[in-house]
Amino acid sequence: MHMLYDSESFVVVHMLPLPDAPNAPEGTSDEAPVPQLLRHGFEIVDKRSGKEVYLDGSWAELFQQQIMAWQQNTPSQDEVEATLDGYAGLAQNPVVLH
Repeated sequence: MHMLYDSESFVVVHMLPLPDAPNAPEGTSDEAPVPQLLRHGFEIVDKRSGKEVYLDGSWAELFQQQIMAWQQNTPSQDEVEATLDGYAGLAQNPVVLH
């Protein structure tokens, strides 16, 4: 888990796949098998509404592209907040524990 952004209105966290997962071939270890599809995602918390949205799959890839664009052309805080506000419209889950 890696916090990418924290403001008065939003928190963005990058959820990474298991970075220390063993890579032993099947049948060579007594440990539980590692999932074959390790995916990352992003959690966006809208502090104003108390709701969050988790982006994975193609949504996470689109958001990753947005982050890469921000790294090349540093946006203002207002531009970042406007983009996150668009994703906040997807937020349906109330934040229970953070």
